[in-house]
Amino acid sequence: MLVEIGQVEALFRYPVKSMAGERLESAELGWHGFEGDRRFALRRVNDRGAFPWLTAGKLPELVRYLPMREGDGVVPTHVRMPDGTQLPIFSEELAAEIEGRYGAPVQMVQMKHGIFDDASISVIASETTNEVARLAGQTPDVRRFRPNIVVRLQQPSAFQEDEWLGGVLEFGEEENAPAIAVTMRDLRCAMINLDPDTAKPETAWMKAAVRANGNNAGVYGTVTRMGRISVGQGIIFRPARPV
Repeated sequence: MLVEIGQVEALFRYPVKSMAGERLESAELGWHGFEGDRRFALRRVNDRGAFPWLTAGKLPELVRYLPMREGDGVVPTHVRMPDGTQLPIFSEELAAEIEGRYGAPVQMVQMKHGIFDDASISVIASETTNEVARLAGQTPDVRRFRPNIVVRLQQPSAFQEDEWLGGVLEFGEEENAPAIAVTMRDLRCAMINLDPDTAKPETAWMKAAVRANGNNAGVYGTVTRMGRISVGQGIIFRPARPV
């Protein structure tokens, strides 16, 4: 049975891993997530491990760096630093500025299919982000959750996303509408604590997520049909088939 669960409220992509995101009116969904999402990252040059990327977990100030693109282009060409200065994304000056804050060499790299921790697309309901904020005693700010797709539910209830596991989300009413198979819950890390504007931590956020839903808020998915997703589109949920 197909169920219309709500509408697309907001869309985001994050051109450089752990840097500030970009709010969109529409986005092209490909096999590896949104076009242009997390296609760049800073590599810790001296790290030979399986996860060499510099993230806000190690340098919180990264969330205040904003990738900039020109015109209708998808690929960022510059990064605006916290002081307002803009530097070319592959420039030695940008690398040196971040190295100075981090304390070790870094290198900007570009990856064709993106650099993701768990999955290439994430979805969360605004009711969930608002509930975590309420429990934390804070002002709601969906940016803390760094989602790709924010849903406004027809029947509002926090953490409803957990019920979508194993099912499919379809965006729009067309026969070949873009679709995502919901594969896992989004277990939150300490980035939820970082203020996107100041990078200052507030641990009440993660504590609230732990208390409310075992530190899970939102879901991850795998793309099953490509296409364009836009703010305002209806969302159809196709439950998992019974075994």
